[in-house]
Amino acid sequence: MRIACIATSRVPSRTANSIQVMKVCQALATLGHEVRLFVPRLAEPQPWEALATHYGLRTCFQVIWLRAWGGLRRYDFSLRAVSAARRWGAELYYLWPYQAAALASSLGLPSLLEVHDLPTGRLGPWLFRRFLAGSGARRLLVTTDALRALLAERFGVTLEPPFLQIAPNGVDLERYANLPEPAEARRQLDLPEAFTAGYTGHLYPGRGLELMAELARRHPQFRFLWAGGEAQAVAAWRERLAAQGLQNVHLLGFVPNERLPLVQAACDVLLMPYARRIAVSGGGDTSAVASPMKAFEYLAAGRPVLSSDLPVFREVLSEDNALLLPPEDVEAWSAALQELAADPARRQLLARAAKGEAARYSWEERARRALEGVSALRS
Repeated sequence: MRIACIATSRVPSRTANSIQVMKVCQALATLGHEVRLFVPRLAEPQPWEALATHYGLRTCFQVIWLRAWGGLRRYDFSLRAVSAARRWGAELYYLWPYQAAALASSLGLPSLLEVHDLPTGRLGPWLFRRFLAGSGARRLLVTTDALRALLAERFGVTLEPPFLQIAPNGVDLERYANLPEPAEARRQLDLPEAFTAGYTGHLYPGRGLELMAELARRHPQFRFLWAGGEAQAVAAWRERLAAQGLQNVHLLGFVPNERLPLVQAACDVLLMPYARRIAVSGGGDTSAVASPMKAFEYLAAGRPVLSSDLPVFREVLSEDNALLLPPEDVEAWSAALQELAADPARRQLLARAAKGEAARYSWEERARRALEGVSALRS
């Protein structure tokens, strides 16, 4: 099937939405579909080899950068992208922007809309309704059941299968196969040998960075490995940690997605200490509906996961495959970290459970479920 994917993400970029879009497109291509991704020309187009390294991709698909005027809030881009996809003969429109979804559905073009948060702004809700009302609407894909419930309540509609599918984010399971043990991974990365607690992701507010810094202060015998973040944020945190005299926190900065599994494998435990409010690159608070990609990567890495106990995370995590701790409670986090460090048998038990849970969340299986029966659906 010819699938036109349309997103307003910057490509290439280090943001989670850009990575997620590229992983989805790869999964669709891996399943044998002919995929073209249309994105606005917000950055200099890159050759496939550079994109593959940056995003950790192994299956090729075509990326097309289209002109877009910032002042038009991507409406011009959505029109260009939908028009280009029609000329190509797309059989399904896999969409992230509400503008493109409203247009394609209204034109009767078979459309799948993927949603990660409630529509916002003055026109977001109206565009979402236009997608639902259009004759082309085939499927609504949401990342969490919490988001499904909020959408149904906010818009007064019934959202049920088969039109609706809940599709948490995923992970490239193949890249997490046969990872070395923590000590060997640290050796390959030239990292000091010590019990290591790791965090991978952006350094945005609400990610628990202050909590992790306090853990480092309380446990100078442990090493803390932070991977990710933009250069300015990394520099600011290096300065801040140095001012506190913390020498056991190592900031790697941005790590290409291709090398991320090895970095995560170098950790004895992996930390996901989200606060009660979670900021993303575009602003806002996603704590009620979030489906962080790092949760699935952490599970696939086969390491014990220490996570904030936010209700939405329990759609994937449980006491069987992770330690769920009160957000922002340093005492609880400190005690849990200390206990795990002293109990290798429990770490091994949690690691096995995490690995087993991750097997349910491959990007390819997610894409297969997203497309299942979609061609037979009518709005």
